[in-house]
Amino acid sequence: MQLGHYLSLLHRSQCRLQEAFCRVAEAHFDDPEVARASRRFAAQCSQHAERIAPFVKSYSDAAGSEPPDLHSDLFKGPRQGALALLRDLHDLYLMAAECDVVWTLIGQAAQGARDRDLLEVVRACEHETEVQMRWSKGQMKQIAPQSLVVTRA
Repeated sequence: MQLGHYLSLLHRSQCRLQEAFCRVAEAHFDDPEVARASRRFAAQCSQHAERIAPFVKSYSDAAGSEPPDLHSDLFKGPRQGALALLRDLHDLYLMAAECDVVWTLIGQAAQGARDRDLLEVVRACEHETEVQMRWSKGQMKQIAPQSLVVTRA
């Protein structure tokens, strides 16, 4: 059974997304909406990682170690300059999208394995990840005109 690999991927992705949201909140503290929402989403990601951890342990025993190419690093840290917030939000969106697709795949596998407990966790957490994606995309849409079109003096 390979489910353990994807559970491990999701756990690690949630931890990295939590860290990225924290760093974006710190770097963009001058934007109250970004800082507030990023802190809230960081807490959600931490809770997601905690909720999935027992399943990682139980399913990973059978799966062995994860193939090294299952994870990629998207967020290298907050940026500086005119496009900083836009690029940071872009990274957050991509990281949340990775979590979103993995939640979907794990949900399908949980149905196949008839693991109701895992399916309950997926259903509870995947919606919050969708909200994180919508928020990130909405913020990007809001700041894109100013960031991409307006000429800086």
